[in-house]
Amino acid sequence: MTDDEVERMRGELSDILGHFDTLQQVHTTGAEPTGHSAGLETVMREDVPDASTPREDILANAPRTEDGFIRVRAVLE
Repeated sequence: MTDDEVERMRGELSDILGHFDTLQQVHTTGAEPTGHSAGLETVMREDVPDASTPREDILANAPRTEDGFIRVRAVLE
């Protein structure tokens, strides 16, 4: 690092350490540790098996098919 970069980093590190000092002054006795500030609720539905879309319908929408599969351009050669 150059001398200018060292000086800039020194100032930034001092600012960060100052924030830690501020956080150390916060009264947290009796506060429950939390991972989230609000309750969590899942918005996903139950995973319930359902009938699959017929293969013919899926292949009908594919631009290219081959031997009952969707044909795609090679990604790796």
